[in-house]
Amino acid sequence: MLKQAFNFHWVGFYRATAPHLLTLGPFQGPLACVYITFEKGVCGAAARERKTQLVPDVDKFPGDIACSSLSKSEIVVPLVVKGETQLVLDVDSDKLNDFDAADQKYLEAIVELIREQHFA
Repeated sequence: MLKQAFNFHWVGFYRATAPHLLTLGPFQGPLACVYITFEKGVCGAAARERKTQLVPDVDKFPGDIACSSLSKSEIVVPLVVKGETQLVLDVDSDKLNDFDAADQKYLEAIVELIREQHFA
């Protein structure tokens, strides 16, 4: 629904499937990285730090993983239960600086709804 409603470049989930490893889950958009460690990229930073990463220019993010050269900005929201990251919601845009505090607020609310429904 997010991809369709907002025409984002890429929207999907990465699930924590092993210690310090994210595995691609449901997504919409071009092909993506299947595995991401907590030590790499924006998704890894969100999982490792257990806080939302709002990146206006992915090319300037240290350790960025270029799964798609078309991605220019990104927001990643972790779902944390009992101090452990269970998954991250990853949203990419093909435009620079395409996400703001309002996006963060509402994407975090969506992730909280998922946590309440599936991890309570």
